[in-house]
Amino acid sequence: MIDLFKQIAVEAVECEKPVAVMIGQFDGQAVLVEQKLKLSGEQVMFLKGVEVNDGDSVLMLREQGGQRFIVLGVL
Repeated sequence: MIDLFKQIAVEAVECEKPVAVMIGQFDGQAVLVEQKLKLSGEQVMFLKGVEVNDGDSVLMLREQGGQRFIVLGVL
């Protein structure tokens, strides 16, 4: 029962924050976030017209749950 209440509380907090703004570094194949998270493939989506080069810092939105990241542009 206590675990259920914990899960409900966590989900309630997450619902208040549907996205998070993050900064990452593009290394030519993937986006590195805080030197410990490497995003690639289906995890990362780029807005149309956004051109990213190797070494660029990018501004991203992290969807709720942290499964997909949307690159908004280069900083």
